Amino acid sequence: MTGGGRESEGGEEEVRGARRIPGPRGAADDLDLASVPLPPLPPPGGSAPDEAVPEQSQPASASASGDAPESDAGEPEPDPGPGPAAEAWPEPGPGPEPADGTPEPPAPDPLVSSAPVVLPHQVLKALLGAWALSACSAEETAAVEDHLTGCAPCADEALRLRDAVGLLHTDGSLDLDPTLRTRVLDGCFGRRPARIPVPEWAAPYDAETARLDALLRDIGDSEWHAPVRLQWFEEERRVSRRTTVAGVIGHLMAVDGLLSAALGLDDPLDGGKAPLDPTERTETYWSATRRPPTRAVREPWRAQSHELIRTASFAGRNVAETSVSYGAFALPLQDAALDRAFECWVHGGDIADAVDYPYPAPSAAHLHRMIDLAARMLPAALAGRRSAGLAGPAKDLVAAGAPGRSLHLEIEGHGGGDWYIALDSPAAVGAPERAVAQVALDGVEFCRLVAGHISPVEAAAGQEGDREAIRDVLFAAASLSRL
Repeated sequence: MTGGGRESEGGEEEVRGARRIPGPRGAADDLDLASVPLPPLPPPGGSAPDEAVPEQSQPASASASGDAPESDAGEPEPDPGPGPAAEAWPEPGPGPEPADGTPEPPAPDPLVSSAPVVLPHQVLKALLGAWALSACSAEETAAVEDHLTGCAPCADEALRLRDAVGLLHTDGSLDLDPTLRTRVLDGCFGRRPARIPVPEWAAPYDAETARLDALLRDIGDSEWHAPVRLQWFEEERRVSRRTTVAGVIGHLMAVDGLLSAALGLDDPLDGGKAPLDPTERTETYWSATRRPPTRAVREPWRAQSHELIRTASFAGRNVAETSVSYGAFALPLQDAALDRAFECWVHGGDIADAVDYPYPAPSAAHLHRMIDLAARMLPAALAGRRSAGLAGPAKDLVAAGAPGRSLHLEIEGHGGGDWYIALDSPAAVGAPERAVAQVALDGVEFCRLVAGHISPVEAAAGQEGDREAIRDVLFAAASLSRL
């Protein structure tokens, strides 16, 4: 052969081990056909694939001589194939078995990679929501959790999403905790105290106006015209007045104008001409309204309450003793603000009943202060009823500031405590050693009595001692109610 033939032979050896096109077959006369395996027969009507054609296993020199090596047993040695590449069987085809009956070797199983799925950061971040909901596949879950071990921002986000998913499966009520606002504000002020804090005596008014405003924001337009019946006591009987939700807010705004006037703010009823009595102010406001009030009354009422709190906060301590006139009586501003907080809670409950909305009692600390205000007002109310002939005569008058005959008022439960009510003189001091009677009441029930929502006969849960003193104090508590 020429040099080109040798180069061709060397090139064949250089690519041995890789799949290649079979070389040319030798002449049939030069081959020992007994040593060459027969190729598989092609299916009828078709041709065999290229891979089914066996490659030449003998070098060109051996094919030319026609000599085939024999095994020790004298049988022809099977063709070892072209090299390492011969071990990789071609993909199985639909061809039949070889003619000699030897089955074809089985196709190897496809390689399964055990390496985790590699996803970019943005894709893994987008999968955090599905991961929190356990909606990822096993591969995605493994990839996300592997990513969280090395990415702090995604780990924080994953924890927040898991906590949010926990809220979706809660069986508790979706109504907000009434103390939530106070706790949030306490947390905020604990981190960064307010430059001008709300005075402690104004905190109940601030909390109750905020709670009522949250209720008003949650009702529809039609519910502002829902009928509301306001109830209170006059002398020995219960009276009532029918209005609407919007009318109740107008009533609160009209009476809050007394505090606005005391602080030098604008009175919504024109303080120079409007009466001071709360009932007369309300009637004046209702009669001056040409059309039935709608939800538009909420904004001026809320703006007025904000202005009251803001002005009281900037005014400092001295403003707490500013006198607020109610016509027949007067209260210092700190007690007047507590009275308005009580009124806001009571009428908030009236509105909630009208629109079928949950409305819990104030916090225990605020309720305790409201009960304390009513207990401090009872001696004067009892003296007023005695002057009108509606209570029994005084039995043991004492000097102002001296301990006198008393009734032990025991308030149980929410906002509870013990108070001793002077019975004979409003200037006397209630004392445990001079107690002649005892009344036990639940805190909310006592407030409902003071608001005129239940009668004195229905209120007392426990009574002991002087029956006349008990009756006089219970009716005096109901007489504190008004429109």
